[in-house]
Amino acid sequence: MTHALNLLGVWTCGHPRSASRRSSLLNILAVCTGNVCRSPLAEQLLTELVSGFDVSVSSAGTRARGGVPMTTETAEIAVTHGCDPRQVESHRARALTDEHLRSAHLALAMAREHRREIVETNPSVLRRTFTVRELSRLLADVSDDQLREESTRASGPLTPENKFSAMLLFAASRRGLVLPPAMAEDDDIVDPYRRSSRTYALSTEQLTSALPVVLRLVRLAHD
Repeated sequence: MTHALNLLGVWTCGHPRSASRRSSLLNILAVCTGNVCRSPLAEQLLTELVSGFDVSVSSAGTRARGGVPMTTETAEIAVTHGCDPRQVESHRARALTDEHLRSAHLALAMAREHRREIVETNPSVLRRTFTVRELSRLLADVSDDQLREESTRASGPLTPENKFSAMLLFAASRRGLVLPPAMAEDDDIVDPYRRSSRTYALSTEQLTSALPVVLRLVRLAHD
């Protein structure tokens, strides 16, 4: 699998996504509003990014209308970044439910409003719910060695699931220690829906810059 900047500066996916998935060890849920722009792009890109591990990635929207495809712009961006056109085409929006949250080891919100709505839906997921940019910020100055040490504090056997959860708890504990961003919206992925191509490009850049933190946690959980 490859996932890097190509010569044109485009963040590319690796292997095509399998048409069907068995139950996975780790489940990651991306959440936005309509499940037609930010969260489906996060799902597509992150699925490929962690394809070497036993991880399932899905997405949902806090106000999604079920059955709606990705926006044309989002679909084009996903394909441009190397994602499987068949999987891009097959995406249909779904509304966020408590069941989705209960099965997610990580709820990855696209913006603070989604993080808030996730926690309001199921308060028990607070310490495993982050905006993607927030999670990247909280762990930016934490070394792999420190994260490995934190993963050994897992409750129960040192399985990838328990180690992953322990690292997320550590990230959540840093919320009161790490300086907040200069502007609160810097923890958000900008919403490009019905906006310009420039806004879509900005939203995509913010997302692709932050997503590698999830691969990092998945990789360390499997060490």
